[in-house]
Order: sequence, then C-alpha cells, then structure tokens
Amino acid sequence: MRIISGSFRGKKILEPKDNKTRPLKDLTKESIFNIIDHSNKFKVQIVGSNVLDLFSGVGSFGIECLSRGANKVIFAENYKGVLSILKKNLINLKSTSNYKIIEDDIYRENTLLVINETFDIIFLDPPYKDKNLVRIFETIQKGNILKKNGIIILHRHKKEEDFLPINFKNIEEKQYGISKIKFIDLLS
Repeated sequence: MRIISGSFRGKKILEPKDNKTRPLKDLTKESIFNIIDHSNKFKVQIVGSNVLDLFSGVGSFGIECLSRGANKVIFAENYKGVLSILKKNLINLKSTSNYKIIEDDIYRENTLLVINETFDIIFLDPPYKDKNLVRIFETIQKGNILKKNGIIILHRHKKEEDFLPINFKNIEEKQYGISKIKFIDLLS
C-alpha cells in the first residue's frame, strides 16, 4: 500500500500482520479522492481542510489527506495492535507535524467532544460488524464538530444496512468490491 498523490506520493504505508484490521484498499481510496475532487453534490476540498479520521487503523486515509494538502488531520484509534503502525507511518513522513493521534475509544462519552475543533471531512471506517454508528452521528451533531458544508465519508461492507439519524442525508454512494462508500451530509 502506498500514498497515491501529493507531496508524499509513492511512500509506502506499513500494514498490520494480523487480520483484525482491514486497511483501505488503494483503489477504494483513490475513488474517494476522485469523488471529493469532482463531485458537484458537495463542495469540500482536501487542500486546507481539517480532517477527522475515525477508526483510522494504519492511517492510510488521513495520511493521503496530509499528502494532498490538508491543514490538519486528527487520527482516532484505540486498537493497540495497529497503533504502533499508525505512529510509524506518521513518523516516516518526516516533514509534517500537522496531525494528532487520539488513543481512546471513540464510543466513550466525550472522546469526540473534547477535541474542541470542527472538521470539513470526517472519515468513518469502523469494523464492518459495528452496529453503534448512530451514537457517533449523534455526537457529531450534538458537538457541532462537522463544519457547515462539510461531509462524512462512511466505509462499510456492501451488505451492511446503516440507518442514519434524522438530519443526516446520504448524498452519494459507490460500491467497490465487497465495500461501499457513503458520502453523508448533515442538514442544517
């Protein structure tokens, strides 16, 4: 797995040896960035954006955002089996300090609220079997952590049915192999 584009293009991203983490495939990642760059359904740009990468794993999405000119990326991951790899991947960039790692359970009350920042893009890549996403969406809304015109990008198994809380709208959805990507808006 490599960084696809931007200032760190071609750099290798280390992957875990276990099967408890499923890093975002390069084809899916590239498709997400193409949609961000070319969709007329939302107006978000990577350059200058603040990104929250939830369930970040080895950090491939957030690192790609840094490479493409994001202002700041906050990675949230608490699985010890992958945290050391995430840290190594970020250290290997050698020239960036515009990131932060939150080593805490995303579902723990106030974990997201104490960040005290707002984001243009929130990337959600939970385990496929995770059924608690409504709590995260409610926290995003309650904490006002998604900027106006910001988007949530959700990576799920193609057969998984997620029900969005009121005020969240699926604005675009694409399938890639066994996964699907949803682009979600928070209605004002």
